[in-house]
Amino acid sequence: MTNNQRAPQAFKLEPEAKTKKAKSSNITFAVEVPNQEIATVPFEPSQPRQRGFGWGAIFGVSIATIFALWLGLAAAQTVEGLFTQSPFLGWLALGITGVAGMAAIAIIIGEILGLLRLRRIEHIQLSAAHAINQDDEASAARTVTNLKKLYAGRADSRWNLQNLETHAADIIDPRDRVRLAEHYLVDPFDEMAHRIIVKRAKRVTLLTTVTPAAALDVLFVAAQNLAMLRELASLYGGRPSTIATVRLARMIVTHLAVAGGLALSDNILQIIVGKGLLGRLSARFGEGVVNGILTARIGLAAIEVCRPIPQESTKRETLGRLLKELTSFGNSENP
Repeated sequence: MTNNQRAPQAFKLEPEAKTKKAKSSNITFAVEVPNQEIATVPFEPSQPRQRGFGWGAIFGVSIATIFALWLGLAAAQTVEGLFTQSPFLGWLALGITGVAGMAAIAIIIGEILGLLRLRRIEHIQLSAAHAINQDDEASAARTVTNLKKLYAGRADSRWNLQNLETHAADIIDPRDRVRLAEHYLVDPFDEMAHRIIVKRAKRVTLLTTVTPAAALDVLFVAAQNLAMLRELASLYGGRPSTIATVRLARMIVTHLAVAGGLALSDNILQIIVGKGLLGRLSARFGEGVVNGILTARIGLAAIEVCRPIPQESTKRETLGRLLKELTSFGNSENP
């Protein structure tokens, strides 16, 4: 150390506007554009129910218990009666009863798994919408993980799962990571869903045209729509058991009620009237076309409910495109 120490001094800090201007540069910064896409789910999140016993639930459980006791007592009496007649018939009846009981247990397990599978798809939709809207890392990771589990056992998704794994270590925004998983795992099924809806809608249109009775029309349209719902649910990863299909149908009806139902706009009517179909063909075929349009609209709602990731508005299937194929009988482009 030396004795030449610097004396204390005071420094005055000038404001930034009075300081010497720095030489300007040509560097420009791009303004970050906020996300314009808003992902929506076709249902409201399930609200927690209040604790307590409802009279409807008590009535249903009581009736089901009485029916199960009656059925078991009737089976036991039948087996006992057959044992008194012949040991062979008794053992045969006992074996058939055991097989029926095992089948009933398998059906119950299948219904429970179908409902749990549908609930899993609902959770994936909610987390995917949150990841897309909020660019949330945790929601994106949860969505991709659950989506991989959903399609892990499918042979038609094995190659796409391998391609998605190659991007696991990439630095990607959460929103883009969800869209990347959608591109590999969900988008390939959209064209298949389109073909399913067109096939069912055309079948409804043609067969309701030639069906003589209106009651048969109702039964046939209901059967075709339920079959279409099961196909679409299976396509996107669901397990459409009976109760799960009924619940799915209820969700679709709710979604249609919120979305405004069929909503036949002027553009859709122009697609039909512009081709002259309603003017050239019979009124019966016009009724068949209307039934086909209803089936197509239900199919579009089913896609929004069954699809694990909400689709972008620009890529969504439109009713107009389906109607063009539905009313293109004899068209050279779509034979």
